[in-house]
Amino acid sequence: MILKDRYCNNWTNYSRLKTKEVMIGNVGVGGANPIRIQSMTTTDTMDTKASVQQAMRMIDEGCELVRFTTPSIREARNLVEIKSQLIKNGYNSPLIADIHFTPNAAIEAAKIVQKVRINPGNFSDKKKFQLNVYSKNEYQEELKRIEEKLYPLIATCKQYNTAMRIGTNHGSLSDRIMSYYGDTPLGMVESALEFVRICEKYNYNQIILSMKASNPIVMIQAYRLLVNRMQQEDMIYPLHLGVTEAGEGDDGRVKSAIGIGSLLMDGIGDTIRVSLTEMPEKEIPVAKDIVDYINTKKSHNQIKTIKKIPIKPFVYSKRKTSSLMNIGAKNKPIVMAACSFKKEFNYDSLRPFGYTYLSKLDKWSVGETACDYIFVGDNDINFILPGSLGIIYNYKKWIQHKKGYPLLSCDEYLKKDLVSNKMNFIYVCLNTLSKKIIDKLKKDSTAVILIDTYNNNGLAEQRSIFVELINNNITRPVIIRRVYKDISRNKLQIHSSIDLGGLLLDGLGDGIFISVKKCGNDEQIKKISFDILQSTRTRISKTEYISCPSCGRTQFDLEKTTAKIRQHTSHLKGLKIGVMGCIVNGPGEMADADYGYVGTGPGRISLYKQKEVVKRNVPTANALEELIDLIKANGDWVSP
Repeated sequence: MILKDRYCNNWTNYSRLKTKEVMIGNVGVGGANPIRIQSMTTTDTMDTKASVQQAMRMIDEGCELVRFTTPSIREARNLVEIKSQLIKNGYNSPLIADIHFTPNAAIEAAKIVQKVRINPGNFSDKKKFQLNVYSKNEYQEELKRIEEKLYPLIATCKQYNTAMRIGTNHGSLSDRIMSYYGDTPLGMVESALEFVRICEKYNYNQIILSMKASNPIVMIQAYRLLVNRMQQEDMIYPLHLGVTEAGEGDDGRVKSAIGIGSLLMDGIGDTIRVSLTEMPEKEIPVAKDIVDYINTKKSHNQIKTIKKIPIKPFVYSKRKTSSLMNIGAKNKPIVMAACSFKKEFNYDSLRPFGYTYLSKLDKWSVGETACDYIFVGDNDINFILPGSLGIIYNYKKWIQHKKGYPLLSCDEYLKKDLVSNKMNFIYVCLNTLSKKIIDKLKKDSTAVILIDTYNNNGLAEQRSIFVELINNNITRPVIIRRVYKDISRNKLQIHSSIDLGGLLLDGLGDGIFISVKKCGNDEQIKKISFDILQSTRTRISKTEYISCPSCGRTQFDLEKTTAKIRQHTSHLKGLKIGVMGCIVNGPGEMADADYGYVGTGPGRISLYKQKEVVKRNVPTANALEELIDLIKANGDWVSP
C-alpha cells in the first residue's frame, strides 16, 4: 500500500492503530484502552424515571458509555436529574448528550455530562437540499461563521473538561459540503475535519470522531479516508464506529458486524455502537460478540508482508474476473453449501437449501434464496436434481462417474490430467499457492479457485491470496470458504459476517461457502450467506430496510412500525425502504433509499421518493396505505 493510500498499520497482520487517549469521565478511549461499547437510550429524556431505568439496564448488559438525545435546553438541563438518580443507584458510567440543530443545548449539556456529540452537518447549517457554487473566499467566510457558532461550545468543554464527538452522518451532510465535495466519503471526512481544525485552533483536543452511514461500503471508505487524512495532518484522534440505521433482527446484526468488524480487523476503532431498531440493551450482546471476536485476532500466525497492494481502499472496485458459467465477471456472487457429512440423500435433503420437490407435479420449486452449488464430497446422488443446482464432488468420487464438477487439491490439480472440460474447483490456501499453481491457473479457463484458510486471522490471509492472484494477473473466479465449529448460531452470524463481508466490501470474491460443524442447521447457514451478500449489496435477494435505532426524538414506535412495513413490503426484492423516526437523518438517508417513511410530528408521517418529500403530514393511521400507493404510482409494486 503506497503512502497516499495508507489507512492502517499493517494490511496482513493485526495491529491496532494507536490513537490519542481521550478521557470521558473516568473511562479512557483510544490509546492503550480496550475497545469501548456504547449505546443510546430510546426514552424521552424528560421522562427521568424511564431514562434512568433504561440506562441501568444498558449498563447491566455491559454498556460503558450511555447517550441521551438532547433536542433542546430543556432536555439538556434534565440530564442533571438523570445523572443524579443514576449515581444514587450506584451507576457511575459516563453520560453523553446527543445534539442536533441546537448549539445552545450542547453548551448546557457540556456543563453536566462527560461528553457531547455534535453533528457537523446540522450544528450550524440548515439542510435545504440546495446546491450552490462557492468561491474560495465565500467558502472561507462560511468557515468563519461555523467558528463563531462552535467557539462557545469549545470554551465550555475546556472549562468543564468535557469531551466532544464530532460525528458525521452520511445522511445529514450540509448543503455547503454537498455543494463543494458531493455526496462522497471525502465530503464526510472534510465535514468533520473542518470542525477539528477549529477545535485545534483553540487548543482543544478532547475529540472523538465518527463517520457513520447506512451503507457499509460508504462507511468503511469514509473511516479509512479519515485515518489517511489525519495521518497527513499529523493528528490521530480516537474513532467511534457504527453503521447507522442498520435495521432490525438479522439484517441489522449482519450489516453492523460487516461494517464495524471489517474496520476493527484492520486495527481501526476505539468505541463501537451497534444501531438496531430494537431496545438498546439488545445491542450490547451483539457489540460484545464483535469485540470479543476481534480480540482473538491479536495473536495469530504471521503473514508475509505484501509490498505491492493493488486494491484501492477509498473507492469500491470489483476485482476483474473472467466468467465461467454463472460464476465470475458480471454474475452475482454464488452461494455454495456443504452436504459432505450427510449419510444419505433424498429429495427432502435439498429443502433447507431452497429446493422443494413437488411430487404430484414431478418438478422442483426453486426459492429466491436457493443455493447455487452444493458440495457433497464422497456422497452419491441417486435422483434427478434441479437443473439450476450445481453439484461438486471430491475428485476421487467425481472420477468414478464424472457427474457434476470435481474439487481438486493443489497436488491433484498439478498431477491429474483427467478433469472436467467444463469447470473444475481448485482448493487453494496461501501456503499451497505455489509458482506452479499460479502458472497453471493462468492458462486454465476451466478453473474456479476455492480459497480457504486455517490462520486465526483468516480475513488477512485470504486477502493476501487475492493480492497474489491480482499481482500475477490471474482473473479466475474465486469462491471464499470459511469453516466454523462449536459456536452458537448468533456467534456464527457475527464471525462469518466479519470474515466474508470484509473481503466483499473490497470487491473481492465471486461467491461464498460457509462450512460448519455444530453451529446451526443448513437453512440457517443458507440464510446467513444470503444476508451477508445482501448487506454488502453484492447480491440482492430481498427488500432492504434502512431503519434507525430509535431515540427520544422518535415520533412513533419504530420497532412495531418497521415490522408492519416489512410485513406488507418484504416481497419487493431489490427495493430499499427507509423508516426514520424523525427528520435528523431522515431526508438525507432517503437519498440512499428508494422510498422513505419519516416521522415529522406526533401522529404524522412524511413520505419520500429518495430524498424528495412527496407527501407531508400524513396521519399515521393512513401512512402505510399511502406508502404502498406511492410505490404503486412509481411502478415499483408487484403483487405478493
